[in-house]
Amino acid sequence: MDPVAGDPLPGLAVYRLGRQPFERTWAAMERVTDARGEDGADQLWLLEHDPVFTLGQAGKPEHVLAPGDIPVVRTNRGGQVTYHGPGQLVAYPLVDLRRRRLGIREFVERIEQALIDTLATWDIRAARREGAPGVYVGGAKIGALGLRVRHGCTFHGLAFNVDMDLSPFARINPCGYAGLQVTSVAACGGPADVGTVAAALVPRLASQIGLRPLDVAGLPPELATMGAAAAA
Repeated sequence: MDPVAGDPLPGLAVYRLGRQPFERTWAAMERVTDARGEDGADQLWLLEHDPVFTLGQAGKPEHVLAPGDIPVVRTNRGGQVTYHGPGQLVAYPLVDLRRRRLGIREFVERIEQALIDTLATWDIRAARREGAPGVYVGGAKIGALGLRVRHGCTFHGLAFNVDMDLSPFARINPCGYAGLQVTSVAACGGPADVGTVAAALVPRLASQIGLRPLDVAGLPPELATMGAAAAA
């Protein structure tokens, strides 16, 4: 339920996870989504991934041109192929859209607007592109989106290039577009620190979806349990 006038916004539990392997994180998001009830907390996971190419559910393998030593993982998110690696801020909003009274298209647009507003902090002009979800600066992609909705709840999310090695994008057709250029916050004159960019993004993203960010220490239980099992 939305709050009445004067009441605080519902909370968004924000976890800062550091660097995490993609497949373990994906499995933990699935566990959260499958287990949450009507009162399950909305969460935002912020992290960086080890180098990996990920294909969306309908992703075409021919868009992976020369992966080399970087693993390729087919996922159940929307979208085609993208690259994740250190220096890229990945944000996974685990949000109950029904409770927020949002459709998926509007949710995507609100995420895009949060990215655009964040970039404006450093006088970087960004825009959407019709028919190609994400955010672009001067025609080069700086933020990619790929979501999944199950039982009205979202997982997967967005990838925001902060200060990373962009060369792996040349091994794919990014988001299914041959020759699509990519860029980063640092290359556009913004900060090179992922934490600084995350600090600017979180309140804007939370505001766009009508939530109040609340920092939570440590790992989500679903991810912590998987990490302990992998180390055993």
